[in-house]
Amino acid sequence: MVKTKFVVMLFALLMMAIPFAQAAKIDDAAALAEMKTGKGVFLVDIGDAKKLAFYLDVIRGTHAGMVKQGVEPDFILVYIGPSVKYLTSQPNEDDYFDNNVSYDKIAENVAELGKLGVRQEICAVATRVFGVKNETVLPALTLVGDGFISLIGWQAQGYHLVPVF
Repeated sequence: MVKTKFVVMLFALLMMAIPFAQAAKIDDAAALAEMKTGKGVFLVDIGDAKKLAFYLDVIRGTHAGMVKQGVEPDFILVYIGPSVKYLTSQPNEDDYFDNNVSYDKIAENVAELGKLGVRQEICAVATRVFGVKNETVLPALTLVGDGFISLIGWQAQGYHLVPVF
């Protein structure tokens, strides 16, 4: 009797597992159909170091996901607003003390994105407003006059806007 109940329960569990085993592969095939290159310009405007570090990880994952699905990523990141406070080799001491792990992770992600060929721009209007010396921006970044103008230009060249707030 106990053996029969066990066999019935085991059979029921196996039957429930079959739909999971046969589940469709999770990917972006419909959106990426026939695409060879994915052109995206990411508007990055985040005023929290931990959140910025997190989203830079996500963007790296998005880059890897496109490669994995056979699409060449052509990404540009444009940093504006308070994001620029975290993109310097000389951060504010009090802010760095509170966010040192995030600053290190941000710098690591910026460098890794640069190695992947991702263009990264930092807005000179924002560096001025937030007191970041242009000569201290992280090496993988390109200083541009105005991040909004840059975004308009990249979109005119066929890059699709990805806002990151």
